[in-house]
Amino acid sequence: MKINNFLELKDFQKIIIENEKIELDESLLSRVDKSFQFLKEFSKNKVIYGVNTGFGPMAQFKISDEDTHQLQYNLIRSHSSGIGNPLPVEEVKACMLARLNTLSLGYSGVHQSVIYLLQELINRDIIPLIFEHGGVGASGDLVQLAHLALVLIGEGEVFYNGERKSTKEVFEVEGLEAIKVEIREGLALMNGTSVMSGIGIVNAYKANQLTDISLRLSCAINEIVQAYDDHLSEALNGTKKHYGQQKVAERMRAHLADSKLIRKREEHLYTHFEEQEKVFKEKVQEYYSLRCVPQILGPVLDTLEYTEKVLENEINSANDNPIINVEDQHVYHGGNFHGDYISLEMDKLKIVVTKLTMLAERQLNYLLNAKINEILPPFVNLGKLGFNFGMQGVQFTATSTTAESQMLSNSMYVHSIPNNNDNQDIVSMGTNAAVICRKVIENAFEVLAIEAITIIQAVEYLGFQDKVSSSTKELYDDIRKIIPAFSDDMVMYPYLEEVKKYLKGM
Repeated sequence: MKINNFLELKDFQKIIIENEKIELDESLLSRVDKSFQFLKEFSKNKVIYGVNTGFGPMAQFKISDEDTHQLQYNLIRSHSSGIGNPLPVEEVKACMLARLNTLSLGYSGVHQSVIYLLQELINRDIIPLIFEHGGVGASGDLVQLAHLALVLIGEGEVFYNGERKSTKEVFEVEGLEAIKVEIREGLALMNGTSVMSGIGIVNAYKANQLTDISLRLSCAINEIVQAYDDHLSEALNGTKKHYGQQKVAERMRAHLADSKLIRKREEHLYTHFEEQEKVFKEKVQEYYSLRCVPQILGPVLDTLEYTEKVLENEINSANDNPIINVEDQHVYHGGNFHGDYISLEMDKLKIVVTKLTMLAERQLNYLLNAKINEILPPFVNLGKLGFNFGMQGVQFTATSTTAESQMLSNSMYVHSIPNNNDNQDIVSMGTNAAVICRKVIENAFEVLAIEAITIIQAVEYLGFQDKVSSSTKELYDDIRKIIPAFSDDMVMYPYLEEVKKYLKGM
């Protein structure tokens, strides 16, 4: 894929998920060089933050010409101070691509060698060691991006062929040369929102998967109870002017188009009415977790769409400081590194994913509670009641995992803590928000895996294999390859993990 000046999220998917290689357009390289040459000339005899001054509250100190290059190395090494779990490889790779893209816009004054080396690392799957904890998301992801910069200067550690190795060792094997600081490569690499954006892009991709899975499972459970179709109808959902709701209902209709189980109200409840019928044997309306799926997943879809728009805007923006403007022949000082946009979106995304998880947990509870559904044995137990347990044990896991996500859904965006001698007096906590959002997404996959197994067991009990929609039948067949129909109790955790992997690969 040739990169020039605008990346879409689908481009990240091709490069991060599908491992497509990247090429650099000549116009991109020319733009980078013009920015570098301009800054080199413009910074002579001028005070430029981070070029010939200290950093943050130390910006009042002038740096002598002979020390300016060492200043950048000092910045990188001193801020390589992350801790905790390493970020997953796919998230770091997304971060690297986001950083390459924003530095390529020509507003950062970096040398071309930075762009070339980032390209090589991405294409060769040499992934810097970056930790979850460290950034406050105001001068961008300073600490996490310092670990990226550390690798670019030939230090630190990387993941290479599945192993954690020293950068120096891997560069020798691959014949790569570290960059040499020219003007402000250290600050330009570190001052930005690329880590929170990279994690956010992976989160958005997975949230899309979750939304589709939740929608399919919701269709399946409506089939199991032989629900009426009017709550999915275009006529009903068209009276509510929300795109997400209408789109969810449309997708559900498509999934259920060839189902032999979904009923039409006019063929059952609108055909006759006997005065002596005081209590109806069948439910007139389904429970909310079945009937209100478009209204519940609709906001998830709308939120996700807006989050993707914000992410695309961020990765295609100049988000460091200062901004080098060749056209204006000027250097602007400001705060484009501030991560509030991403922080807020990650909070919003984790909230809607938690609600999606809550929907799954309630649908699961409906299937497991025989007093509510009135068509299945307790806990969808295909064995001997009282002797076997069916899905009873896994419900505890689903409930506790959902509860954790509810707790984690408290906002990170509003938890600013001043630091850096109060220079950074209000911060975004954007990377924290993105990491917590990832945890909520991971939890959702676990709960949906439990729900999926339960749905398949319910289809088995009712003998609906040949009556469900082709969409549900495909799900049934795939999961049955992982976990057989069971009536005897068995150890469940290996199957939960395998079904979770299956869902993540959908």
